[in-house]
Amino acid sequence: MDHTKKSLSSEQTKEILTILKDRFEKNMNRHAGVDWSWVEKKLSSQSEKLWSLSEMERTGGEPDVVAYDAKTGAYNFYDCSSESPLGRRSLCYDRQALDARKANKPENSVMDIANALGIEILTEEEYNQLQKIGNFDLKTSSWLHTPADVRKLGGAIFGDRRYDRIFIYHNGADSYYAARGFRGSLKV
Repeated sequence: MDHTKKSLSSEQTKEILTILKDRFEKNMNRHAGVDWSWVEKKLSSQSEKLWSLSEMERTGGEPDVVAYDAKTGAYNFYDCSSESPLGRRSLCYDRQALDARKANKPENSVMDIANALGIEILTEEEYNQLQKIGNFDLKTSSWLHTPADVRKLGGAIFGDRRYDRIFIYHNGADSYYAARGFRGSLKV
């Protein structure tokens, strides 16, 4: 797949639409009242967003519709993999944190990868919404969009689910762990 042109071949388009439709139908509790034909119609006219969903899938996110915004007419896709996406782990928070590391730098940062994929990282509010429709990050954790005042002081936030509760923690933005990645969102 060509990661620079941000479009899919007709075969790749069929493949990702089949994957998304199957996941949608198997997880109706995530999007009650939403009809797949409406989502597919919207996706068919937005090739770059379909490419982003394909990239979310390729990196282990298992994107699915989790909400419909009646005001904007947008379908909200979140990464719904049970654990933080495997292809997006061992990353520090942003470019500033990556550049500040003197030794043992990770390959990349959360914000750089999210930008390259054309997605946003989940906010704390979105993460809590996701946790209402399932149990996610029981063994891993996910970086979350960090408020500017926290980031200015060198920190970043992340969340996980332990002991049947959702926890939001903090860490230095330059830290990275094999069990911490990030979950993305995309409005279509």
